[in-house]
Amino acid sequence: MIQVVNDSTNADVDAARAVVEQAERVVVFSGAGISTDSGIPDFRGPNGVWTKNPAAEKASNLQNYLADPELRELAWQNRLTTPAWTAEPNRGHAALVELERRGQLHALVTQNIDGLHQKAGNDPSKVVEVHGTVWFTRCWGCSDQRSMEQSLERVRAGERDPACLECGGILKSDTISFGQSLVPEVIDRAMQVSDECDVMLAVGSTLSVFPAANCVPRAKAAGAHVIIVNGEETAMDRYADHLLVGEIGDFLPALVT
Repeated sequence: MIQVVNDSTNADVDAARAVVEQAERVVVFSGAGISTDSGIPDFRGPNGVWTKNPAAEKASNLQNYLADPELRELAWQNRLTTPAWTAEPNRGHAALVELERRGQLHALVTQNIDGLHQKAGNDPSKVVEVHGTVWFTRCWGCSDQRSMEQSLERVRAGERDPACLECGGILKSDTISFGQSLVPEVIDRAMQVSDECDVMLAVGSTLSVFPAANCVPRAKAAGAHVIIVNGEETAMDRYADHLLVGEIGDFLPALVT
């Protein structure tokens, strides 16, 4: 039995589940809220990374990161202890694997950089990481990409701001910082699959970060049913055919079982 939270009732869940059961091409749009049950905090919530550590938010700005060596050193120290390295997928992630097993998952567009969808068992070819991944580094100078662990080993060995081994340039995690352009082919694919789906399932996102959040109105305009699952209201609740407000870890398994 689903716990009734806020305005979402068992009848709301049943109606949304019926839509999912009939779907042929579901696109999931996931945000930080799906990973909080895995011990990865969101960014702006009461226990968010940036709420507790304003310097971390400053380091997420590309201009600040490139210009300030001390900020980069702090960022590398923070990377050593990020919970992403040890986090395990939760019930919400597992539900999306089941959706794929049933042959209904068209694509999984995620704002998350933690890699938990792939770790849970979703086919990496179906996962569209619009904001990149924390599991690799990227050189700002020559674009050389390498395993993040290689650079973390250098930091543990005493390097405070490891430089690119190819060109000596500045290394950062292979994620999209504020002030950094998205990878065109990645965001283009996100929009394309949104145009193609018959159900858009938006999970754990405030749907306020663009252009990624445009996936929801794109899907709606193309005739898809929109289901929004989140712990609080979002910027796009008006597009929802079914709105489930409460615990993601409860709702998602109920939608695919």
